[in-house]
Amino acid sequence: MTDIAVRAMTAADAAAVLAIYQAGMDAGNASFEDTAPTWEVFDAGKLPQHRYVAADPADPADPGGTVLGWVAVSRVSARQVYAGVVEHSVYVDPGAQGRGVGRALLTALIASTEAAGIWTIQSGVFPENTASRALHRAAGFREVGIRERVGRHASQGNRWRDVVFVERRSPHVT
Repeated sequence: MTDIAVRAMTAADAAAVLAIYQAGMDAGNASFEDTAPTWEVFDAGKLPQHRYVAADPADPADPGGTVLGWVAVSRVSARQVYAGVVEHSVYVDPGAQGRGVGRALLTALIASTEAAGIWTIQSGVFPENTASRALHRAAGFREVGIRERVGRHASQGNRWRDVVFVERRSPHVT
């Protein structure tokens, strides 16, 4: 992972972040969505203090580094009782998969959220997305269960899809 630098996501990363997001959607096992949102919609829905990109700092054409992946969180609820619970998304450029990008991003996210007093990071992963499931297990997430037929996937003929619910409870935030 020495060739990967994790840094805070900025608006300058918008095009790369949204392109990686779209590539994940196009692959069919990353999201129920079919089209990446505009940067304004993405920006408004993600907590600014917990957004990171992994970049290749060796790219001389880009002083900020070529963006290889991203991670960000959203609130799960506005209710105070859930203030320490967030839902995350992590996406890796298809050409950078298998290089430790996802693990570097989740490590940064875990450190960031724990420092902010967040006690649970959760998400839903399609059962067929075995790489994401393995990544989450390696980062300390557990599979809580399967939410059966939780949504319809429009780009796949409006078929019902299950989602594996994953979570990571912080051992440090009490």
